[in-house]
Amino acid sequence: MDSSRHNCPVCSNPTFLFDVVDFSKSCEEKNGKFLKLSGEPIYYYCCEVCNFLFAKEMYLWSPEKFKTKIYNKDYIDVDPDYLKLRPQNNANIISEMFKNQKVDIKHLDYGGGNGLLSKKLKEDGFDSKSYDPFTDLNININNIGKFNLITAFEVFEHVADVKKLMNNLKLLLEDQGLILFSTLISDNKIIKNQRLTWWYVAPRNGHISIFSRKSLSTLSRNFELNFGSFDNGFHILCKKVPSWASHLIK
Repeated sequence: MDSSRHNCPVCSNPTFLFDVVDFSKSCEEKNGKFLKLSGEPIYYYCCEVCNFLFAKEMYLWSPEKFKTKIYNKDYIDVDPDYLKLRPQNNANIISEMFKNQKVDIKHLDYGGGNGLLSKKLKEDGFDSKSYDPFTDLNININNIGKFNLITAFEVFEHVADVKKLMNNLKLLLEDQGLILFSTLISDNKIIKNQRLTWWYVAPRNGHISIFSRKSLSTLSRNFELNFGSFDNGFHILCKKVPSWASHLIK
């Protein structure tokens, strides 16, 4: 194991072994559904400073292994909303948030999967594009262009290289743009010397990066972006809130 993996992927400070869970632990546990134990241990490490939690060994998996073990035909069993319901709901959220700013927006849905969110926004009159680095392997990110609104729903918790993610988002973001993203914050959910029972810590769903508020703030600051939250699961990144989005800040 690369010894550098013992340092926090967010702030580079030391980490400690927090707990071990079975690979079959999934987000459906919040609904009372538990998969049969696989017998495969997944170890989560936690940063001593920013409280970022991550599945260290899974960070080393190849894309092929993720496709085989996680994003396979059975994935819908542990995330039944990902194909239709979630992208439709997220498109509705964006449409409502910016219903009076459509002409000002050039939108990218980063990690857009099947592209449904972007498709729905286009139908509603938005200039929107979808890009997913996991599936759009034939697309060079340097040729995609720049956008003043980037969404990244259900992306941050799935990413092994959080610094690469931030580099990609900054590459695609116009200077006067903003990023809206979702991930649940772990504050008061992950407590030292207590077991990892929170449903969101779910290796079967590919949830390998679990952020505290401090870790998100640190990551954002390291990339010269301001970080804020609408709630525990919906967040914003930007250098400065653009005028067309000023209605978001009250």
